[in-house]
Amino acid sequence: MQITQCLHTAVLVTDLEQAEDFYSKVLGLSKIDRSLKYPGAWYQVGDYQIHLIVAPSVSTEPRNEKWGRNSHIAFSVADLDAAKQQLLNHNCPIQPSASGRPALFTQDPDGNVIEMSQQ
Repeated sequence: MQITQCLHTAVLVTDLEQAEDFYSKVLGLSKIDRSLKYPGAWYQVGDYQIHLIVAPSVSTEPRNEKWGRNSHIAFSVADLDAAKQQLLNHNCPIQPSASGRPALFTQDPDGNVIEMSQQ
């Protein structure tokens, strides 16, 4: 087997409107059309997609107090300070990277962990 590309990540959410607000307005991702018949929303990030899928409940309880050691989506950002300020402006939780590198972690409204790092 030779894997050539990562296509998407599916993220379970309980409240689609609240999740769309976070992924569209807070993170600024571009929503794209989808033709599936179950509730959800798709977002494009370069050649990659984030698929929000509505679920009756979501268990995202971190197994480790350091968020980066839990399952998460990682995004590269042009300006980490600007990303941090955007998250703070929307009252999002923030945890700096425990490694000391220029990165931070936040959570979406359902507790899914998201990493932002400046390359």
